[in-house]
Amino acid sequence: MTATIVLGADHAGFALKQICLEHLRQLGLPSEDLGTDSAAVSCDYPWFAAKVAERVLAGDGLGLLICGSGLGMSMVANRFSGIRAALCGNEFSARVSRQHNNANVLCLGARVTGQDLALSVLDTFLKTDFEGGRHQRRLDLFEK
Repeated sequence: MTATIVLGADHAGFALKQICLEHLRQLGLPSEDLGTDSAAVSCDYPWFAAKVAERVLAGDGLGLLICGSGLGMSMVANRFSGIRAALCGNEFSARVSRQHNNANVLCLGARVTGQDLALSVLDTFLKTDFEGGRHQRRLDLFEK
């Protein structure tokens, strides 16, 4: 995995985003933090989801979005044609989101996913490749 991981979070996801960012750096993986810069100031998650989605669509890598539940981030990101954002709370979901759905954005819920599990889900997401084949045929139907 050498693609840049572009991260975004709202105030509820800030602390977990910082943990994930440090984890990526320790792994030597290129990453870019698009904000937010504080847990102390309430902010609107759609701005950060849009920033990450736009960067992923521009070919700048994979996305990681974190909010309290992960639901809002995934809903906003999936409104962008070409984004396949997957809200994952376990390794199996992370693996099949990449293998079968070629997910390009991972969404995590900071208030529902512990730190160790979140890092394991992130690692699984990043090390799993798309299988193509019959799965590509199904993805092609997304745009119909």
